[in-house]
Amino acid sequence: MLKRRGLSFAIALSAVMLTGLAPGAAVAADIDDPWAPGPIYRTVTDDAGQLQLQSMGRPDGQDMVFRISGSVYANVEGNALDPKIRHGQKLFNLEGYNIRRLYRVPGTTQIHQLSREIVFYTSPTNPTQILTEWTNPVDGKIYPVVPINNDRVAFGPFNVTPSYVGPPLQQRHEETAWTSDIPVNTNFGTTLGERFGLKNGYYSAMEMFDFYVDDRERAARTVDGTVPTGAMKTKISWSRTSPWAPFMCLPEESVQGQLTYHARSWALNSYAEVEPWLRAKIDLQYPLYQAAPTDPGASENSWSSFYNKQLGRGATTWAQWCTTNGR
Repeated sequence: MLKRRGLSFAIALSAVMLTGLAPGAAVAADIDDPWAPGPIYRTVTDDAGQLQLQSMGRPDGQDMVFRISGSVYANVEGNALDPKIRHGQKLFNLEGYNIRRLYRVPGTTQIHQLSREIVFYTSPTNPTQILTEWTNPVDGKIYPVVPINNDRVAFGPFNVTPSYVGPPLQQRHEETAWTSDIPVNTNFGTTLGERFGLKNGYYSAMEMFDFYVDDRERAARTVDGTVPTGAMKTKISWSRTSPWAPFMCLPEESVQGQLTYHARSWALNSYAEVEPWLRAKIDLQYPLYQAAPTDPGASENSWSSFYNKQLGRGATTWAQWCTTNGR
């Protein structure tokens, strides 16, 4: 089945290249393809629904990328860790991307968003210098830096029919904007049997997204009955408040504070448009992240990914990992 779907995506891409279809044109080869999202996307008439779906993935069924660039700061109530860690101190830059696609359950109107994301912690003074180790100023030990490497991040299924509607839209000068704020509260002590030094074993965070699309882009890509090709030119502002990253080996239960992430994202048509310095790292060490997943599956976040990949799904504990890797 994987070959079948991959072949259909390749045929669709070839059709675009050979016929020179402009953005907004339907790909004829996809009309009866049970895997392709385009045929059911074409039925959506709500502008907000069309914009939301295009931020989730390309309606033509190909991979797209959201490039991510930002910074990570210490958020410490009462400046309680000063002078080891100051409130507001920039600890890292953040550089990477999410690569995604829309997956249609064959022969249905159900669509999943499937993605992988790889984001590197980089030097606070040089965004392109990927960090491989970090000195914990609280205990003085040096720990390996583990990037955000989530395989996979999946949402859905969404039933995409003519009645599908998106989020409330706001007009901001020459841009259309919408928001998605996500409170996260997961008991890893229960779900994974690993507390990570978190208070009561809970990972509690806030994920906050603002999406922006230029009005000209909106007009070009919300034409009823068509399947836009390529990635919609979308910009995202992303903020997250969350506990210390697991590789930092700072137990939230005893080391007061958390992290604040603040980043920008922008859409790219494909992995090939990611900057060469970043692709060189991926090609050499993380080739899995050159493409989005091809089937739905369980999602990861930074903590469950760390549990799966660094702790061997519970073969070792987080405390043992910190003891073994700190020097």
